[in-house]
Amino acid sequence: NDSEGHPSSSHQTLKGTSRWATSLENLLEDPEGVKRFREFLKKEFSEENVLFWLACEELKKTQGKKQMQEKAKEIYMTFLSSKASSQVNVEGQSRLSETILETPHPLMFQKLQDQIFNLMKYDSYSRFLKSDIFLNLKKCEEQEENPPEAQTAAKRASRIYNT
Repeated sequence: NDSEGHPSSSHQTLKGTSRWATSLENLLEDPEGVKRFREFLKKEFSEENVLFWLACEELKKTQGKKQMQEKAKEIYMTFLSSKASSQVNVEGQSRLSETILETPHPLMFQKLQDQIFNLMKYDSYSRFLKSDIFLNLKKCEEQEENPPEAQTAAKRASRIYNT
């Protein structure tokens, strides 16, 4: 772990916005990234996409048939049913029925989750990287990494030693 208690590995040298900008997968692995992406999607009226994706990820980790059944039903009723409050737009949705909930399994929504992931990856994610939310965060991070006073001290030092 690094000094802040986060897992450290060679591929995690990039932090925050720099890491998010490398791939949607990296963005979705970071709770802060998910939070900011959700803020953006809310403004675009498509937050249900990331919420569905996250719910499917949770389903994959669910232990026990009863809990899995409850989670699957919750996902179906929230995102996939014709009466869903936060319906996602996926191919084959009209053919889905509640009968699939009788035999739940961790990957039962995988095809639909992949569709939503690709929709986010090739649509919302690229707009997110150009959004004010992302650009302002990136600017703040860059200012934290290179505070103006540190730059001026370095310039002063280089003038002193280079004369």
